[in-house]
Amino acid sequence: MSNLPCDIDSLSNFEWDTPKILRQLKESGHPIVLTANGRPELVVQDAASYQKLIEQAARAERIEAFDALRSAIEEMKAGKGVPIEDMFADMRRLLAEKQGR
Repeated sequence: MSNLPCDIDSLSNFEWDTPKILRQLKESGHPIVLTANGRPELVVQDAASYQKLIEQAARAERIEAFDALRSAIEEMKAGKGVPIEDMFADMRRLLAEKQGR
């Protein structure tokens, strides 16, 4: 966890001084790792930072899907693909084998 831009505090401190830690979360925008018995147990962050994280993850997934699609189109243009009729025939054959036909 050392590569996260976050602070570390104990779970008991969080329970004891929640308002102060909530202010810190909102001001910094960084998560806080809460520990129990010296070991990381929870990560807490403010709602706005969490929403931003979710949006970034969704954007990364779309970029990854786009890159995969672009790669597939390049392979198809290079003649590396399989005609869809052949692919469907293979799928029907595999399904029939699986069903014991």
